[in-house]
Amino acid sequence: MKKIFLENAKVIFYALLIAITIRTLLFQPFYIPSSSMEPNLLVGDRLFVTKYTYGYSRHSLPFSPNIFDNRIFKKIPARGEIIVFKTPADNRTDYIKRLIGLPGDKIQIINGDLYLNDIKIEKSKHKSNTNIYCGNESVRVNFYKETLPSGKTYVAAYREEGSMKNTDKFIVPENHYFFMGDNRDCSKDSRFLSSVGYVSLNNLVGKAQVIFFSNDKKKASFIEFWKWHKSLRFERFFLSIK
Repeated sequence: MKKIFLENAKVIFYALLIAITIRTLLFQPFYIPSSSMEPNLLVGDRLFVTKYTYGYSRHSLPFSPNIFDNRIFKKIPARGEIIVFKTPADNRTDYIKRLIGLPGDKIQIINGDLYLNDIKIEKSKHKSNTNIYCGNESVRVNFYKETLPSGKTYVAAYREEGSMKNTDKFIVPENHYFFMGDNRDCSKDSRFLSSVGYVSLNNLVGKAQVIFFSNDKKKASFIEFWKWHKSLRFERFFLSIK
């Protein structure tokens, strides 16, 4: 009996060790809890983030132990990528946003247009007068295709009314990055310096790569599996994140 118990304990230990290694070094699942990245990421999307894309920091490890200060195997992120990071306010909360500004960049919104280094980002209307969520509120927005200088294109949502038309000019410090949500008027991001602000390279957790599961919790919660036929978004399963 003791031998069986020890064998089972050994199997569980090795299974946990493998799971922790994969989660720390390779892939980590994340859940989208808010509408800040609509229309590209929806509440209820579950996705995989690659931990190795930008190298490793203490935030690559569970509970972010303060065992080393710098990033090892460092790789510089590319503008336009969707990235999970720890908020500078507490170094604990995970946020997911799109990378807009690199170190030294100047970012500003003027009359509802995004400017990068004093050059207006190319923007063309993709869809007019459509509804998306901001929390539990349905809001009327226009979708625009924005194209960054690198050629990266994505869809961003701007409110028809109450949009953030103008901001101060943000200058990104060395070794820091500027993030924005694609749901521009429903996103707490680097524009809010007191709560998010500029994000250190060491706070990057990983790059969002693929949605592996998606469930509309307004129709059924994740545990209400008997209602999944109403809530599962099969068209989003294994959808590559751009």
